[in-house]
Amino acid sequence: MIVGKHIIAELYGVPKELISYEKTVRDIVEEVVDAAGLTKVGSVYKQFNPHGVTGIVLIAESHVSIHTWPEYEMVNLDIFTCGDIKKTERAFELFLERFKPKEYRHYVLDRG
Repeated sequence: MIVGKHIIAELYGVPKELISYEKTVRDIVEEVVDAAGLTKVGSVYKQFNPHGVTGIVLIAESHVSIHTWPEYEMVNLDIFTCGDIKKTERAFELFLERFKPKEYRHYVLDRG
């Protein structure tokens, strides 16, 4: 029995200005969660010095997490939802549009 879809992704060649600071990362993540139709319960973000961000959004469907390394132009992204798997896929598409990676790799897991 499949209870959810889990996308684990690494984005490469992401513009540093999009992933260096908490406000920018938070704005993108929160916008994607909303636009994908996910139900936000709460979120926490951590700004690292001199740059880089970690964040997690607890959603009713499960979670979205992000870790950025501006010095490597890299983002690690985790999207896990139960219920409508189209929302997981939509969130991933939106992250690709917003972060504009030059390349990426991702794994899609059926959970359950």
